[in-house]
Amino acid sequence: MATIDTVRDLLDETLGLDGRAGAMVASTPLLGNLPELDSMAVVEVVARLETEFGIRIHDDEISAETFSTLGGLAAFVDGKR
Repeated sequence: MATIDTVRDLLDETLGLDGRAGAMVASTPLLGNLPELDSMAVVEVVARLETEFGIRIHDDEISAETFSTLGGLAAFVDGKR
Protein backbone atom coordinates (compact mmCIF):
# COMPACT_ATOMS: atom_id res chain seq x y z
CA MET A 1 0.00 0.00 0.00
CA ALA A 2 1.31 3.46 -0.86
CA THR A 3 2.20 5.80 1.99
CA ILE A 4 -0.56 8.24 1.06
CA ASP A 5 -3.17 5.47 1.29
CA THR A 6 -1.93 4.37 4.71
CA VAL A 7 -1.87 7.98 5.96
CA ARG A 8 -5.41 8.51 4.61
CA ASP A 9 -6.67 5.41 6.43
CA LEU A 10 -4.85 6.40 9.60
CA LEU A 11 -6.42 9.87 9.55
CA ASP A 12 -9.86 8.40 8.96
CA GLU A 13 -9.54 6.07 11.92
CA THR A 14 -7.75 8.44 14.31
CA LEU A 15 -10.03 11.38 13.65
CA GLY A 16 -13.22 9.32 13.51
CA LEU A 17 -14.09 10.50 10.00
CA ASP A 18 -16.29 7.49 9.31
CA GLY A 19 -14.98 6.94 5.78
CA ARG A 20 -14.92 10.61 4.73
CA ALA A 21 -11.15 10.41 4.26
CA GLY A 22 -11.75 8.07 1.33
CA ALA A 23 -12.52 11.11 -0.84
CA MET A 24 -9.23 12.82 0.06
CA VAL A 25 -6.60 13.31 -2.64
CA ALA A 26 -3.02 14.52 -2.31
CA SER A 27 -4.05 18.18 -2.58
CA THR A 28 -6.78 17.94 0.07
CA PRO A 29 -6.08 20.52 2.79
CA LEU A 30 -5.91 19.11 6.30
CA LEU A 31 -5.15 21.72 8.95
CA GLY A 32 -7.94 24.30 8.93
CA ASN A 33 -10.10 22.13 6.69
CA LEU A 34 -10.89 19.30 9.11
CA PRO A 35 -12.47 20.50 12.35
CA GLU A 36 -11.52 17.14 13.89
CA LEU A 37 -7.81 17.93 13.38
CA ASP A 38 -7.22 20.11 16.43
CA SER A 39 -4.03 20.33 18.50
CA MET A 40 -4.84 17.23 20.54
CA ALA A 41 -5.66 15.26 17.41
CA VAL A 42 -2.33 16.27 15.86
CA VAL A 43 -0.57 14.68 18.86
CA GLU A 44 -2.59 11.48 18.35
CA VAL A 45 -1.90 11.42 14.61
CA VAL A 46 1.83 11.92 15.18
CA ALA A 47 1.90 9.04 17.67
CA ARG A 48 0.05 6.80 15.24
CA LEU A 49 2.36 7.75 12.36
CA GLU A 50 5.39 6.92 14.49
CA THR A 51 3.96 3.53 15.39
CA GLU A 52 2.64 2.66 11.93
CA PHE A 53 5.78 3.63 10.03
CA GLY A 54 8.44 2.99 12.67
CA ILE A 55 9.66 6.59 12.53
CA ARG A 56 10.47 9.25 15.10
CA ILE A 57 8.94 12.69 14.66
CA HIS A 58 10.56 15.44 16.72
CA ASP A 59 8.51 18.29 18.14
CA ASP A 60 10.27 20.87 15.97
CA GLU A 61 9.19 18.96 12.84
CA ILE A 62 5.49 19.37 13.61
CA SER A 63 4.17 22.48 11.90
CA ALA A 64 1.23 23.79 9.94
CA GLU A 65 3.26 23.10 6.79
CA THR A 66 3.69 19.43 7.74
CA PHE A 67 -0.08 19.07 8.07
CA SER A 68 -1.07 21.38 5.23
CA THR A 69 -2.27 18.69 2.78
CA LEU A 70 -2.64 14.92 2.69
CA GLY A 71 0.09 14.68 0.07
CA GLY A 72 2.40 16.89 2.09
CA LEU A 73 1.93 14.76 5.18
CA ALA A 74 2.56 11.58 3.20
CA ALA A 75 5.70 13.10 1.66
CA PHE A 76 6.90 14.08 5.12
CA VAL A 77 6.43 10.47 6.29
CA ASP A 78 8.28 9.18 3.23
CA GLY A 79 11.13 11.56 4.02
CA LYS A 80 11.34 10.19 7.56
CA ARG A 81 11.50 6.61 6.35
